[in-house]
Amino acid sequence: MDTSPLKNREILLCLTGGIACYKSADLASRLVRAGAGVSVAMTESATKFIAPLTFQSLTHRPVHVGLWEAGENYNIQHIALGSQADLMIVAPATANIIAKIACGIADDLVSTLALSSASSCPLLVAPAMNSAMLEAPATQDNLATLRRRGVHLVGPESGRLACGVEGAGRMSEPQQILEASLSALLPA
Repeated sequence: MDTSPLKNREILLCLTGGIACYKSADLASRLVRAGAGVSVAMTESATKFIAPLTFQSLTHRPVHVGLWEAGENYNIQHIALGSQADLMIVAPATANIIAKIACGIADDLVSTLALSSASSCPLLVAPAMNSAMLEAPATQDNLATLRRRGVHLVGPESGRLACGVEGAGRMSEPQQILEASLSALLPA
Protein backbone atom coordinates (compact mmCIF):
# COMPACT_ATOMS: atom_id res chain seq x y z
CA MET A 1 0.00 0.00 0.00
CA ASP A 2 1.30 3.47 -0.86
CA THR A 3 2.10 5.31 2.38
CA SER A 4 2.73 8.71 0.75
CA PRO A 5 -0.51 10.12 2.24
CA LEU A 6 1.32 10.09 5.59
CA LYS A 7 3.98 12.51 4.35
CA ASN A 8 4.01 15.58 6.60
CA ARG A 9 1.15 14.23 8.73
CA GLU A 10 1.48 14.45 12.50
CA ILE A 11 0.79 11.19 14.30
CA LEU A 12 0.43 10.89 18.06
CA LEU A 13 1.35 7.33 18.99
CA CYS A 14 0.27 6.35 22.49
CA LEU A 15 1.35 3.18 24.27
CA THR A 16 -0.22 1.53 27.29
CA GLY A 17 1.12 -1.29 29.44
CA GLY A 18 1.11 -4.51 27.49
CA ILE A 19 3.66 -6.91 26.07
CA ALA A 20 2.68 -5.77 22.55
CA CYS A 21 4.61 -2.53 23.16
CA TYR A 22 7.50 -4.10 21.26
CA LYS A 23 5.35 -4.05 18.09
CA SER A 24 4.78 -0.33 18.56
CA ALA A 25 8.48 0.32 18.02
CA ASP A 26 8.16 -1.21 14.56
CA LEU A 27 5.00 0.83 13.99
CA ALA A 28 6.77 4.06 14.95
CA SER A 29 9.60 3.22 12.55
CA ARG A 30 7.16 2.50 9.70
CA LEU A 31 5.29 5.76 10.31
CA VAL A 32 8.52 7.77 10.26
CA ARG A 33 9.71 6.01 7.08
CA ALA A 34 6.34 6.88 5.51
CA GLY A 35 7.11 10.56 6.09
CA ALA A 36 4.97 11.19 9.16
CA GLY A 37 6.07 13.23 12.13
CA VAL A 38 5.58 10.97 15.15
CA SER A 39 5.19 12.09 18.73
CA VAL A 40 4.99 9.40 21.39
CA ALA A 41 3.17 9.36 24.72
CA MET A 42 3.40 6.42 27.10
CA THR A 43 1.74 5.40 30.31
CA GLU A 44 4.03 4.58 33.21
CA SER A 45 3.01 0.92 32.74
CA ALA A 46 4.15 0.99 29.11
CA THR A 47 7.63 2.06 30.22
CA LYS A 48 7.90 -1.23 32.13
CA PHE A 49 7.70 -3.11 28.80
CA ILE A 50 9.83 -0.86 26.57
CA ALA A 51 12.03 2.15 27.25
CA PRO A 52 11.05 5.64 26.09
CA LEU A 53 14.58 5.96 24.68
CA THR A 54 13.64 3.41 22.01
CA PHE A 55 10.95 5.73 20.66
CA GLN A 56 13.07 8.85 21.06
CA SER A 57 15.71 7.16 18.89
CA LEU A 58 13.16 6.11 16.26
CA THR A 59 11.23 9.40 16.06
CA HIS A 60 13.99 11.91 16.93
CA ARG A 61 11.52 13.57 19.29
CA PRO A 62 11.11 13.62 23.06
CA VAL A 63 8.82 10.97 24.52
CA HIS A 64 6.10 12.08 26.91
CA VAL A 65 5.23 10.00 29.95
CA GLY A 66 4.01 12.21 32.77
CA LEU A 67 0.81 14.20 32.83
CA TRP A 68 2.59 16.98 34.67
CA GLU A 69 5.74 17.37 32.58
CA ALA A 70 6.31 20.84 31.18
CA GLY A 71 5.57 21.32 27.52
CA GLU A 72 7.57 23.28 25.01
CA ASN A 73 6.97 27.03 25.13
CA TYR A 74 4.80 26.51 28.21
CA ASN A 75 2.15 24.63 26.25
CA ILE A 76 -0.09 22.45 28.34
CA GLN A 77 1.22 19.09 27.15
CA HIS A 78 -2.00 17.08 27.22
CA ILE A 79 -3.70 19.72 25.07
CA ALA A 80 -0.80 20.68 22.79
CA LEU A 81 0.13 17.14 21.73
CA GLY A 82 -3.43 16.28 20.74
CA SER A 83 -4.15 19.58 19.01
CA GLN A 84 -1.10 19.16 16.75
CA ALA A 85 -2.02 15.62 15.69
CA ASP A 86 -3.72 14.59 12.46
CA LEU A 87 -4.29 11.14 13.99
CA MET A 88 -3.97 9.60 17.45
CA ILE A 89 -3.12 5.91 17.63
CA VAL A 90 -3.31 3.89 20.84
CA ALA A 91 -1.26 0.73 20.33
CA PRO A 92 -1.30 -1.38 22.36
CA ALA A 93 -4.67 -0.49 23.82
CA THR A 94 -5.25 -2.46 26.99
CA ALA A 95 -8.68 -3.21 28.45
CA ASN A 96 -7.89 -0.51 31.00
CA ILE A 97 -7.33 2.30 28.48
CA ILE A 98 -10.31 1.19 26.40
CA ALA A 99 -12.49 1.45 29.52
CA LYS A 100 -11.05 4.87 30.37
CA ILE A 101 -11.68 6.21 26.87
CA ALA A 102 -15.22 4.79 26.81
CA CYS A 103 -16.03 6.35 30.19
CA GLY A 104 -14.19 9.65 29.68
CA ILE A 105 -11.74 9.01 32.50
CA ALA A 106 -8.60 11.15 32.22
CA ASP A 107 -6.20 10.18 35.00
CA ASP A 108 -2.92 9.75 33.12
CA LEU A 109 -1.30 11.33 30.06
CA VAL A 110 -2.66 8.88 27.47
CA SER A 111 -6.26 8.90 28.74
CA THR A 112 -6.17 12.69 29.04
CA LEU A 113 -4.85 12.99 25.47
CA ALA A 114 -7.65 10.72 24.22
CA LEU A 115 -10.26 12.88 25.91
CA SER A 116 -8.77 16.25 24.97
CA SER A 117 -8.17 15.38 21.31
CA ALA A 118 -11.47 13.57 20.68
CA SER A 119 -12.89 16.48 18.68
CA SER A 120 -9.69 17.53 16.91
CA CYS A 121 -8.43 14.34 15.24
CA PRO A 122 -9.44 10.77 14.49
CA LEU A 123 -8.59 8.10 17.05
CA LEU A 124 -7.35 4.64 16.05
CA VAL A 125 -7.29 1.96 18.75
CA ALA A 126 -5.42 -1.36 18.47
CA PRO A 127 -6.67 -3.60 21.30
CA ALA A 128 -4.25 -6.04 22.93
CA MET A 129 -5.17 -8.21 25.91
CA ASN A 130 -5.85 -11.70 27.16
CA SER A 131 -8.87 -13.44 25.58
CA ALA A 132 -10.76 -13.55 28.88
CA MET A 133 -10.37 -9.79 29.27
CA LEU A 134 -11.37 -9.21 25.64
CA GLU A 135 -14.48 -11.38 25.94
CA ALA A 136 -15.59 -9.82 29.23
CA PRO A 137 -18.99 -8.11 28.84
CA ALA A 138 -17.57 -4.81 30.14
CA THR A 139 -14.82 -4.81 27.49
CA GLN A 140 -17.28 -5.71 24.75
CA ASP A 141 -19.58 -2.88 25.88
CA ASN A 142 -16.64 -0.45 25.95
CA LEU A 143 -15.58 -1.45 22.43
CA ALA A 144 -19.17 -1.01 21.22
CA THR A 145 -19.20 2.47 22.78
CA LEU A 146 -16.00 3.39 20.96
CA ARG A 147 -17.42 2.14 17.64
CA ARG A 148 -20.60 4.18 18.16
CA ARG A 149 -18.47 7.28 18.73
CA GLY A 150 -16.61 6.77 15.47
CA VAL A 151 -13.35 5.50 16.94
CA HIS A 152 -11.44 3.40 14.40
CA LEU A 153 -10.53 -0.08 15.63
CA VAL A 154 -7.94 -2.43 14.18
CA GLY A 155 -7.89 -5.99 15.50
CA PRO A 156 -7.41 -7.71 17.78
CA GLU A 157 -6.14 -10.83 16.06
CA SER A 158 -6.10 -14.46 17.17
CA GLY A 159 -2.95 -16.40 17.92
CA ARG A 160 -0.57 -17.22 20.73
CA LEU A 161 -0.94 -14.77 23.60
CA ALA A 162 1.68 -13.74 26.15
CA CYS A 163 0.02 -15.99 28.75
CA GLY A 164 0.77 -18.99 26.53
CA VAL A 165 -2.75 -19.77 25.34
CA GLU A 166 -4.15 -19.51 21.83
CA GLY A 167 -7.02 -17.09 21.34
CA ALA A 168 -8.22 -13.65 20.38
CA GLY A 169 -6.48 -10.63 21.85
CA ARG A 170 -3.19 -10.21 19.97
CA MET A 171 -2.46 -6.69 18.79
CA SER A 172 -2.58 -6.37 15.01
CA GLU A 173 0.73 -6.32 13.20
CA PRO A 174 2.37 -2.93 12.57
CA GLN A 175 1.65 -3.08 8.81
CA GLN A 176 -2.07 -3.63 9.50
CA ILE A 177 -2.08 -0.67 11.89
CA LEU A 178 -0.27 1.45 9.30
CA GLU A 179 -2.92 0.57 6.70
CA ALA A 180 -5.70 1.32 9.21
CA SER A 181 -4.01 4.69 9.86
CA LEU A 182 -4.28 5.55 6.19
CA SER A 183 -7.96 4.59 6.17
CA ALA A 184 -8.62 6.72 9.24
CA LEU A 185 -6.90 9.75 7.68
CA LEU A 186 -8.33 9.55 4.19
CA PRO A 187 -11.94 10.57 3.54
CA ALA A 188 -14.19 7.77 2.34
